Amino acid sequence: MNSVLLFILGVVIVAVGVAVSIALHEVGHLLPAKLFKVRVTKYMIGFGPTLWSKRKGETEYGFKAIPLGGYVAMIGMYPPNKEDGSVRPSSTGMFQTLASEARSAAHEDVGPDDANRVFYKLPVWKKIIIMLGGPAMNLVLGVVFTAILLMGFGISMPSTTIAEVSKCQVNAGQTVDPNSADCKATPAAAAGLKPGDVVKTFDGKDVTSWDELSGWIRASAGRQVSVTVERDGSTIATAVTPVLTSRPVIGDDGRQAKGADGQPLYREVGFLGIGAQTALVPQPASSVLPMAGENIRQVAGVVLNLPARVAGVAQAAFSDEPRDPNGPMSVVGVGRVAGEVAAMEQVPAQARAAAMVGILAGLNFALAVFNLIPLLPLDGGHIAGALYEGVRRRVAKLAGKPDPGAFDIAKLLPLTYVVAGLLIAMGALLIYADIVKPVNLFG
Repeated sequence: MNSVLLFILGVVIVAVGVAVSIALHEVGHLLPAKLFKVRVTKYMIGFGPTLWSKRKGETEYGFKAIPLGGYVAMIGMYPPNKEDGSVRPSSTGMFQTLASEARSAAHEDVGPDDANRVFYKLPVWKKIIIMLGGPAMNLVLGVVFTAILLMGFGISMPSTTIAEVSKCQVNAGQTVDPNSADCKATPAAAAGLKPGDVVKTFDGKDVTSWDELSGWIRASAGRQVSVTVERDGSTIATAVTPVLTSRPVIGDDGRQAKGADGQPLYREVGFLGIGAQTALVPQPASSVLPMAGENIRQVAGVVLNLPARVAGVAQAAFSDEPRDPNGPMSVVGVGRVAGEVAAMEQVPAQARAAAMVGILAGLNFALAVFNLIPLLPLDGGHIAGALYEGVRRRVAKLAGKPDPGAFDIAKLLPLTYVVAGLLIAMGALLIYADIVKPVNLFG
């Protein structure tokens, strides 16, 4: 298939995945709201003008023109004025007017039979469940995609099949022209090993994994050992003598370790001159939750340092500095990465499909964590408001004071608009950066 078409296919797959994830996020709010008898007037995917909608029962379901989110509209999100129970503007002050107008909008659909179906009258725990439903849905989707990735496709691991045989003996960081007199054949090349050979035994021991084989090679410098490989259905026996050479020390993170002085670490070990083919190896179910937890930890690290990360993106976007591959991206950047992955025709289709599933898993974890930030208009802001209401009521009860009632979260709307403005500005910056200075994940 043409690489351009593959690129477009990758973008479309992620776009559909994002849309489905957003839709299910809102379902996470919708279902508990209906379970707790709150009247839901609208379930919409997107913002702006309505493209299509259909009313079913008391709820209007539809799609809007700007597919960058969604919402569930519940009646009575904000309580009326405590003084007179009105929902009309009661002050000319800007902030007070914002709150009063929000209360008015929240009650405009409240009918005479809806007195006990408004959101603000719910117990605190029900409010929290409704607002947690969206992020919880994304967490579930992230775990499901992670399970598909690990158990269905597997993770890329080195196999016992030889991918390449080095011609020349070199220390780490050195290069030698294979056609020059300085090229001394590696033990693997001298023994006649070839790409595609499957290593079956080493020094009389059965080889079950590449890591196991690598350890035996490193420990066998200067000693001749027997090796058997399978080639084209035949078993071939030979002998090799690994040579002592300087190789990088690899840390637990898969990268070259560094010493206290910050310099890369090397170690003198046995060297054979072979590289392994990689293959997708399915993992057990027990690996899913640890992997999901690690993904959540990484996303949370980005979110906790979001101001600094966004500042780094801005600096890279307007300078010659490269983008941080671990920094935040917009949906444009994610789509571009997905398109590039899909268009890598030199990579097996199964590996590309696995990468797409991994992208969707990461997206859902990011949606869950980001929405839990305790600021309005995010879900975490509503959760924080409900928790504050619960604490305030408990303190009043312990102090023998009257129940203060539902917390009027509409009073926080000025802050909400500031946060919303910052989120829009951040989104615009990330989209711009993803266009003019995209993240380079592939070298």
